[in-house]
Amino acid sequence: MPVVNLAYKFASTSRMKQSPSYIQSTELPSDSARIQYIRSNIWLPVILLTATAAPILANPLTSPLNKRAAINDCLQSAGVPVDAQGSSDWRADVNPFNQRLPYTPVAIAVPTAVQHIQGAVSCATKLGIKVTPKSGGHSYASFGLGGENGHLVVELDRMSKVTPDKTTNIAHVQAGARLGHVATELYKQGKRAFSHGTYPGVGVGGPSLHGGFGFSSHTYGLAVDWIAAATVVLANSTVVTASPTENPDLFWALRGAGSNFGIVASFKFNTFAAPSQVTAFQINLPWNSASSIASGWGKLQDWLAAGNMPKEMNMSLRLAKSDATAGLSNAQQYDCMGVFTYYTYGGTVDVTHPYNTVSLPPSPSLPAATNPLPGRNLLLQISRHHRPPLRRPKLCRNYWINTTKRVSRNWFLIMDMHGGPNSAITSWTTNSANYTSSYAYRAPEYLFLYELYDGANYGSYPSNGFGFLDGWVKSFTDHMKQEQWGMYINYADPTMKRAEAVGNYYGGSLARLQQVKVMYDPNEVFYFPQSVEPAK
Repeated sequence: MPVVNLAYKFASTSRMKQSPSYIQSTELPSDSARIQYIRSNIWLPVILLTATAAPILANPLTSPLNKRAAINDCLQSAGVPVDAQGSSDWRADVNPFNQRLPYTPVAIAVPTAVQHIQGAVSCATKLGIKVTPKSGGHSYASFGLGGENGHLVVELDRMSKVTPDKTTNIAHVQAGARLGHVATELYKQGKRAFSHGTYPGVGVGGPSLHGGFGFSSHTYGLAVDWIAAATVVLANSTVVTASPTENPDLFWALRGAGSNFGIVASFKFNTFAAPSQVTAFQINLPWNSASSIASGWGKLQDWLAAGNMPKEMNMSLRLAKSDATAGLSNAQQYDCMGVFTYYTYGGTVDVTHPYNTVSLPPSPSLPAATNPLPGRNLLLQISRHHRPPLRRPKLCRNYWINTTKRVSRNWFLIMDMHGGPNSAITSWTTNSANYTSSYAYRAPEYLFLYELYDGANYGSYPSNGFGFLDGWVKSFTDHMKQEQWGMYINYADPTMKRAEAVGNYYGGSLARLQQVKVMYDPNEVFYFPQSVEPAK
């Protein structure tokens, strides 16, 4: 029988007596198992793992070897630290999170100061080389390596300081810091927090610049909502501040599509007092028939759309096949304190108890992760008065009953509670006077963020597996208008063409983003296969 796990958290205002250690509650198989994974996220795409060819800038160099020699000479002259090719640092920094999409940079700069980033960008633009910032390197499309060969990668993880200002409660965070480090430092240095993504080993830069949804988002919003300012190195190698009062167009664009416009060297985050107590619990639902799936799914949807989910609650629903390991995945992670609890199955949660398995990076300080699950992601617009395909018998429900149960691989689906009338995400609407974010999916009707995963236990992921994922996505989107669904770039789908991808990721913000691109990066120095094009 399919196993459904429903988990939620409630944050109270009582004070916690000690600083928690952060732990991850997801254990992945080792690299030696040679498991190939695919992942999807929904707002709604399907993630195939191929790269799109990029337009190539005019390049005075005629061979990769000459290009590599030229960029290394320039970086050395500019005093920019680099990874020596073939060194242990090079191997660690070039190791892709998604092992199915390896790319080779022309060079890897490892700055420890803003001036080094400026020097790296200056050298690359002189030589016609594309520049790619890499914060933590967890892109499912390997965009931190450029999404193709031949980029100058600016590896930011040597810049990881976290400095809270106890007077203003603004946190100064360098872009190479990992989320777990940021969360624990803010808590240790003043019991402060901001809302952000889920996994402690992920860099703060990528998720924060493209949304930053996590298990405090229903209560506190997205990471982009807490960015007060950013220090940015532009394509012309100058340094500017982006804030509501300085370069406001850039500030708007960074908060939702930040990788397209420059390299953020550091952030200023507004913070809130960290909740000192988190209550986590789980409910197992035996949805083993078409009628139980339709009824349960529909009631959950109506409950959320009607505003019955308290703002203090953050919840995720996971559906898996009957013989798969049932778990909450990130459902018991409460990001604002960096607490990552393990499965208790009704027992007491001890947030200071260490968890002995962490499968996150690549990172020099943490063990290597396995290949990410092949998948797709979707963000669907569901209003209280509009019944989407979720309850149409020939669509999603039948796909679940008639197709997914015949697949023997370890697939599962996660539904994150994203929108609804009480969600903090929807309080920053596109019509409000203080709207300063290019994140496109603010309407309360975007109730759910769906993530579809499938994985093979041995060898390569089968080619027909993508058809299984694509069919699952179509079971959601068939008979829906394009404006009723979208996608989340933090779970990028590299199989999409550029125009399709940016339309799905950025929705109604795209036209303005293209105008901002003309202002700050008209020559596409910060290009990747799904980057925003400058307006024509």
